[in-house]
Amino acid sequence: MEHITLLLAIVVVTALVFDFTNGFHDTANAMATTISTGALKPKTAVAMSAVLNLVGAFLSVEVAKTISGGIINEEGIRTEVIFAALVGAILWNLLTWLLGLPSSSSHALFGGLIGAAVMSAGWSAVNGSTIVTKVLIPAVAAPLVAGLAAMAATRLTYKIKANPEAKATAKGYRAGQIASAGLVSLAHGTNDAQKTMGIITLALVTQGVVAPGSNPPLWVIVSAGVAIALGTYLGGWRIIRTMGKGLTDLQPQQGFAAQTSAATVILASSHLGFSLSTTQSCSGAVMGAGLGRKGGVVRWSTATRMFVAWGLTLPAAGLVGAAAEFLTKQGPWGIAATAVVLVGGSAVIWTLSRRQPVDHTNVTADDLDGNDSDSGTPGVVTTAIAAVTPPPAGTVAAVADDGLKTTIHAPGPNDPAAPPAPAAAV
Repeated sequence: MEHITLLLAIVVVTALVFDFTNGFHDTANAMATTISTGALKPKTAVAMSAVLNLVGAFLSVEVAKTISGGIINEEGIRTEVIFAALVGAILWNLLTWLLGLPSSSSHALFGGLIGAAVMSAGWSAVNGSTIVTKVLIPAVAAPLVAGLAAMAATRLTYKIKANPEAKATAKGYRAGQIASAGLVSLAHGTNDAQKTMGIITLALVTQGVVAPGSNPPLWVIVSAGVAIALGTYLGGWRIIRTMGKGLTDLQPQQGFAAQTSAATVILASSHLGFSLSTTQSCSGAVMGAGLGRKGGVVRWSTATRMFVAWGLTLPAAGLVGAAAEFLTKQGPWGIAATAVVLVGGSAVIWTLSRRQPVDHTNVTADDLDGNDSDSGTPGVVTTAIAAVTPPPAGTVAAVADDGLKTTIHAPGPNDPAAPPAPAAAV
């Protein structure tokens, strides 16, 4: 750790802050379905995920090498560029966390890095082929592959088991969910923790501390693993709520299928050095599992908001990163101003989040008051169908003036109130 300057120390600390936000932003990837189906208690789930994220950080460095030496050209990149990139990524992470949107922390980092590099040295600083093959193509393919795999696995599960609603079966699948959730957490550590390792290594390269193309030093691996584990333990409850209950209602069988499919995709990508979005992979798997069960539905209004956030992440983080780099280019006062913007923006977002706090006590409730009631307003389509659908045979729906509904059963043949039967013909 020789030759660590003040600026480099600031960049390293900022990178670990991003890693921390990555942890609580992406906890939902591994544990949302496990919590929503009741397989694990919320606090137990995030503690388990934190430990396995830490373990996963030590299993591979392929993704870190992609970040540190693949996306942008290391030559001519200043340390300030890394700082500006991290500012863009952190602010976008916090904003989407406030909105409860499971956007990609990975793409926020890539967007910030690309925007800051272009502002600093022009488009020549970016390796376009690497971005296409190892970022953009996986961004499209991963959720599709995970979703199709989860849908197929869910349908197969319900076909194999004639009575999937039995308590013994549900208990077995909950146990399977715990194992598969652990696998997703491990996979998340092998992919997302390495992105911060790559960023710190890139910053070390810009200062001449390590040679270009080097693997992350051990202290970088340890610090990145600890930071993402701490963030995971705090739990990104807002996003867990969206993933667990906002997209679809999952049964244990579906949760197991979704998590297993997502973990397989993430681990395969980590092995190949593809820096994909674990958020998109897990979200795609959850939607696939929702569609795989007969009668299952996906709440497309929530999914649409999520898709929009996915599409905006790269350019939005890139614009913030570029603006931050424009400030840092002005000298020490610009770097100080950028730091003030980061701290001030983070404080504002945190203050706004306290207006309607979400934590482990109400993360599985259907409203923020902690009530597990399904009292949401029906959509336009549902209301229209209900208006034209006759009541079931043998029932009459009565509506009082105050809007309360009741169901009055039609009298049977032996009911005293029933009208007399017509006389038989002679």
